[in-house]
Amino acid sequence: MDEENKFQFPSLPASKEDLLDWVYPMRREMQEILPGLFLGPYSAAMKSKLSILERQAITHVVCVRQDIEANFIKPNFPHKFRYLVLDIADNPVENIIRYFPMTKEFIDGCLASGGKVLVHGNAGISRSAALVIAYLMETFGVKYRDAFSHVQERRFCINPNVGFVHQLQEYEAIYSAKLTIKMMSPIQLGRSFSLHAGMPEQCKLSLTRKRNGWPRCTTEPVSGMLAFKSHTDTGQMKNSV
Repeated sequence: MDEENKFQFPSLPASKEDLLDWVYPMRREMQEILPGLFLGPYSAAMKSKLSILERQAITHVVCVRQDIEANFIKPNFPHKFRYLVLDIADNPVENIIRYFPMTKEFIDGCLASGGKVLVHGNAGISRSAALVIAYLMETFGVKYRDAFSHVQERRFCINPNVGFVHQLQEYEAIYSAKLTIKMMSPIQLGRSFSLHAGMPEQCKLSLTRKRNGWPRCTTEPVSGMLAFKSHTDTGQMKNSV
């Protein structure tokens, strides 16, 4: 990428939580990772915590769970907050990387409108932490280890499972490639497509398999709520907002 076209990432901002010392009971609360972006457990989003959520001016919630948790991890205030519900298992083989772009879009939309967002799973340690780390990586152009450190300094108990860690490390190259394409001129893009057109069929097939191996999602909104379910082979996008 030419130096004059090099994208300048914003600096990672501080939050109000910077000076707080971590104590064990704080794992049951939410912490502000960035101004307007909170990370915590499901206990921070329960019905008994509505007054705290309102005091913090929360407007959006990312609720992370898997199907078997849906009976007890669920949106409690669908008429007050806008929800993004993601069905993700806390399993090292779960493909969490596919959810990074939609989570970033949801958080960006919230913050751009002046809102505040809480990202939670069950314990606020693995799945939800991985999503927040990915958001910091892509938004501020930092490496996994730096994003992890920033989040852990504010929520000490985070511990993404080993599979999520590997995917986060891989995501550095993915979002960098996306940014490179975004910053390329039409002429550069044309050259890139010409190069792809000249690829051997075996290479094209490999790229197609990789692309098709990323399942699409089904949206099931409920009163301002977006629910995403993954399909391992094929999927379809259904929007009933």
